[in-house]
Amino acid sequence: MPKPEHPTDPDVEISASATARELRFHARPEVTVHAEAEPGGECAWGSDRTNLPDQVEPNVTYRDIRIDFRVAAALTDPTQDPSSP
Repeated sequence: MPKPEHPTDPDVEISASATARELRFHARPEVTVHAEAEPGGECAWGSDRTNLPDQVEPNVTYRDIRIDFRVAAALTDPTQDPSSP
């Protein structure tokens, strides 16, 4: 399972996995990830792929694939003054 580099001690972690015997793309997908921890929190995400490149090619059949994805966030207390110790 992928482990985001930061935060090192997250308050929240969400992970997901997907597998397929065969996967074929008719067009190159446009994928974006947006994860945020407000105010002043820290957030990171990462994925591991098996038998599936980072940039897939259209009309290529990928076999026995697995994708593991994880997002992690360290939260802050919104009632605490960030300048106080």
